[in-house]
Amino acid sequence: MKNMITKHIPNALTCLNLVAGCAAITLAFQGQFQAAALFILAAAGLDFLDGMAARLLQAYSPIGKELDSLSDVVSFGVAPAMLLYIYLQTGAQTTGASEAWAWMAFLLPVASALRLAKFNLDERQSTVFLGLPTPANGLFWAFAVGFGLEQWLTIPIHPGFFLPAVLVMAGLMVAEVPMFSLKIKQLRSKENRPVYLFLLGCLPLILLLGWSGLAACITWYIVLALILPRSWK
Repeated sequence: MKNMITKHIPNALTCLNLVAGCAAITLAFQGQFQAAALFILAAAGLDFLDGMAARLLQAYSPIGKELDSLSDVVSFGVAPAMLLYIYLQTGAQTTGASEAWAWMAFLLPVASALRLAKFNLDERQSTVFLGLPTPANGLFWAFAVGFGLEQWLTIPIHPGFFLPAVLVMAGLMVAEVPMFSLKIKQLRSKENRPVYLFLLGCLPLILLLGWSGLAACITWYIVLALILPRSWK
């Protein structure tokens, strides 16, 4: 009985990730962008914990891998896309632009689904990512829209302004660009250098920008992944 319960702990955490993503979508529709962003953050935390639990408990299973990807599509693809869609739709109404601009947001869940489908089949991504991880995409948009734009922008912006960012993030998810993992191996291992650099850069960003600094941290992660030597990743 104990083994049966242990076996299902990672999947239970994955299901909570999915619930958090669904809650974020609901809150986005209600216009509660900051609460939605925090639920996406909670989903990211649960996504980290389910993997950790699977490793510690040796509770790997094929269904767990598929369930994790399906949950991630919702929490880090659909949920942030709904935040962005509603934000862009409101911006279009304010600026007099076409509301069709808001549909660009749905490139994000499409790219997320493609990214995760490829990840499930790609045996090269056991220690390094090829393409931007979907949680990074989700956190970027959650805190850029939920906190950054709401906090720092006081004038309406034409929704077309966001198209380059959407294209870049969607493109990075499906591109075969090496991205380092944030999992820390042995504390003094040279393999951890990108992680330590990332964390070092995140500290001032969060102190200066608050919650919106998390979106800046994702930008910092992307920059590091693109400029660091391949041997560091």
